[in-house]
Amino acid sequence: MTTRLPAFIAPGSAPVFPPDSSALDEPNGLIALGGDLAPERLIAAYRRGIFPWYESGQPILWWTPDPRLVLFPQRFHLGRTLRRTLRRADFDIRFDTGFGDVIRACAAPRDGEPGTWITPEMIAAYQALHHRGTAHSVEVWRDGELIGGLYGIAMGAAFFGESMFSRAPGASSLALYALCERLLAYANAFIDCQVPSRHLIGLGAERVSRREFKRIRDTAVDGPGPWDDYLP
Repeated sequence: MTTRLPAFIAPGSAPVFPPDSSALDEPNGLIALGGDLAPERLIAAYRRGIFPWYESGQPILWWTPDPRLVLFPQRFHLGRTLRRTLRRADFDIRFDTGFGDVIRACAAPRDGEPGTWITPEMIAAYQALHHRGTAHSVEVWRDGELIGGLYGIAMGAAFFGESMFSRAPGASSLALYALCERLLAYANAFIDCQVPSRHLIGLGAERVSRREFKRIRDTAVDGPGPWDDYLP
């Protein structure tokens, strides 16, 4: 029996990825390894619904899991607790005023863990995308303090979420709600949540097959979106 291996990408090579059909079933969605985090490669990857996810000391691993977790803005579940928080209105929602602060907060250790997969190289790569107007942050501020947020890649009406954090109860959910509100005006909008989590499913995210994800992705990435006129 032959064991299938992911494709190898040489650093500095053309930003090309193998077809989705070559992704492994185990581990689910691993499609390639190697390469680099150059802006052109990251943009090519996200246009295909492929994202990097690896730990320090590993080669760069590229993924396109099946099924995929997706949140359609109109299906965001606004629960009682979040409704009460919104009515209190003791916070400010901002976009792209603290991208570096958000990504560093997402990379900080959580619950006694030594750290996250967001390495210094990843931080530098996504900050470079932010300077190009491709990566964006949603921030929740209270009394001048950043208490929660998220960041990801925007292409047309698609937002490829990368990570989120909270320093106050419900703060990351507020950021996600604000992102959904911003995307509601676009008929083909969706937020890619990558892999299932109980928290995101509770907020309305749902599993879709890789084939269905490709369909909605291809429709959204080349259409109009809320960051079309963004100038960093």
